[in-house]
Amino acid sequence: MAGGDFLKPLLENVEEDIEEIKSGSQFFKESRKENMKLWIIALPAIFTSLTQYSLGAVTQIFVGHLTTLELDAVSTENMVIAGLAYGIMWGMGSALETLCGQAYGAKQMHMLGIYMQRSWVILTLMAFALLPIYFFATPILTFFGQEQEIAELAGKFSLYMIPQLFAYAINFPMQKFLQAQSKVMVMAWVSGVALVFHIFLCWLLILQFNLGLVGAAIALNLSWWIVDLGQFLYIIMGYCSGTWTGFSWGAFRDLGAFALLSIASAIMLCLEFWYYTLLVVLAGNLKNPEIAVASISICTSLGGWEFTIFLGLNAAISVRISNELGAGRPRAAKFSILVVVLTSVLIGVAIQTTLLILRNVYALPFTNSPEVARAVSDLAVLFSFTLLLNSVQPVLSGVAIGAGWQWLIAYVNIGCYYLVGLPLGFFLGTKMDLGVQGTWGGMIFGVVLQTMVLAGITIGTNWQKEAKAAESRIKKWGGSVEPRVEPTEDFKSCKGAVLA
Repeated sequence: MAGGDFLKPLLENVEEDIEEIKSGSQFFKESRKENMKLWIIALPAIFTSLTQYSLGAVTQIFVGHLTTLELDAVSTENMVIAGLAYGIMWGMGSALETLCGQAYGAKQMHMLGIYMQRSWVILTLMAFALLPIYFFATPILTFFGQEQEIAELAGKFSLYMIPQLFAYAINFPMQKFLQAQSKVMVMAWVSGVALVFHIFLCWLLILQFNLGLVGAAIALNLSWWIVDLGQFLYIIMGYCSGTWTGFSWGAFRDLGAFALLSIASAIMLCLEFWYYTLLVVLAGNLKNPEIAVASISICTSLGGWEFTIFLGLNAAISVRISNELGAGRPRAAKFSILVVVLTSVLIGVAIQTTLLILRNVYALPFTNSPEVARAVSDLAVLFSFTLLLNSVQPVLSGVAIGAGWQWLIAYVNIGCYYLVGLPLGFFLGTKMDLGVQGTWGGMIFGVVLQTMVLAGITIGTNWQKEAKAAESRIKKWGGSVEPRVEPTEDFKSCKGAVLA
């Protein structure tokens, strides 16, 4: 076979401005160019995801050195109650990845600010709708089988964390607004400052002032609102000219239709996010629930750190896909997918190998309990395989968001996760008495199935058709707001920059 023949099926219909691929060396040359475009967005996005995720994880680390019960309570609130809210807010905000990204690619700059403000309105209303979950956290957790003592303390901590709920509502629309323009460095700086501040607050309030869960809540709430304030100041101070033109009554138009796309995004992403959250709930039904909950919480916390790396790639490929489809370049979108999937698999293998090497020590920063550390070590093989799957699945979800397939992927997630993986995990863990390994193993099967389906959908997609759909979507969503405003010379000079 000639040097480049094996690449022809993969590179069919690649963007016109890429030279015809005649050899493997040319493929790697074009891949390097595409990787540059991806990593300019992905690296700051990964850092942002890591630091924002670390706000909750750092809190768990400090609380974990108090008592196992308090660690379980904070972990349960963080994974189940806050996780539920986070998933909904993140999912609804992700509608902007499709809309803002495609509008930016089509040079409809003025629409980005309108979209962000609409999302603020919808997400704030949703935050009020979610308040009962915080007020009744204890009975909700008890209903799902959580141990009573853990449920009561987690419910108390949930009430302290209500300000975080509204911080989510403001944060995610701003993130997607900035991300669509590749203005991701400012998000990284703001999140980094907030994390440093949060570590200091946790040390001061939890360890020095001995405020326990109250101190943890104060630190976590304040840190999230610092993230919001930093991003908001950047936007209104003129660094987003052309895309931010001030507050507008146009934000209150088309709210119903806009909410439908937001809900579709939320359903798609929440079904993924809650799937792992339910591991903590199911663990409460196993033998020795304190050890089971603690061990799964540690693994999911560590897995969350790894997941944030691929959320960065998720963000990057979503921006690349939406921008290219909005600009009418479907072949460039297809090539981006190929490059990011190959890159993600390589990173996933490296992370999996590292975890297996460190299987006996990676739980120690989270707990003083030898029993919990041993339980975490026993999960190492299953956990490492989960991390490998998580290197591909978020990237394929990013493709779906960039293309606007939210409803389709929501149906896929329901079938793979909740009709297959979750019942299988419950059966193996409780009925077959396989414990944590059985529960986790059954749920991993659902992830494998979902990843295979997503890959099949992506491979079989007609990207020319998707580009036309993006054009129709932009016309539909841009039809009832102010006429297009041409970007200023200042905006043109910084277009495409990572930091204005």
